[in-house]
Amino acid sequence: MSQYTADTAQFQPDVLPVPGSALTGRIEKYWSRRAESYGETRRHELACDKKSLWLSEILPHLPADGPLRIMDVGTGAGFFAILLAQQGHSVCGVDMSQAMLDEGTALAQQARCAVTFQRMDACCLEFESSSFDAVISRNLTWTLPDAAAAYREWNRVLRPGGVLLNFDADYGSVSFIDVVQQSGVHAHAGMNDDMMLECESIRRQLPLSAESRPVWDIQILRCSGFSACWCDTDLSSRIYTHRDETYNPVPMFALRAVK
Repeated sequence: MSQYTADTAQFQPDVLPVPGSALTGRIEKYWSRRAESYGETRRHELACDKKSLWLSEILPHLPADGPLRIMDVGTGAGFFAILLAQQGHSVCGVDMSQAMLDEGTALAQQARCAVTFQRMDACCLEFESSSFDAVISRNLTWTLPDAAAAYREWNRVLRPGGVLLNFDADYGSVSFIDVVQQSGVHAHAGMNDDMMLECESIRRQLPLSAESRPVWDIQILRCSGFSACWCDTDLSSRIYTHRDETYNPVPMFALRAVK
């Protein structure tokens, strides 16, 4: 297991630019346009080995006392929210795309589990402080105009001793034109040129695309009030054991931090 730690790092975060409404609107529109195909991919994940593989990555790192109050931030089509609700936890999935939330609602109904879905900005949550025992996220942080603000918000809504689990990749360092055009079956295959170019244009404007990840994340997490921060860079080798329509060609990492 490859890990990074910031226990000895000295770091002062730069002040990131305030997200512009034009960029934020473009991001929301882009993900809303992808909602239907995204929902299909998550439906496949719920029906294949990815379900048990992801649970094996998540459950050992949650607080031991349960059932838990969990927020799935950037829930998209609700995959994590559904998995954890099926384990008996009380889960709220939040996303700024209503189209994604509609997909999540439909999937949760099909899975016959109770998930609360709410439209919300991941950087400005409408929850009281210390509302959750755990916060979980996948493939969200890289899309945010102000990821440092999001980490501070996620710390705020966690109770003392609460756990953050964030699964992401250094998408800012890769060209989505190259990713989409990779040969073989994968989750980005078949994206049309218009969507591909829009994703690449947005990626180039995001501040986090200029940072070195996941080192940046560990440093910001500690500056945001988290402790016991670690990162596992071998996640993809365990989750994506073979190529199918859920396969992610960009190597993912797992972050865990305790408030």
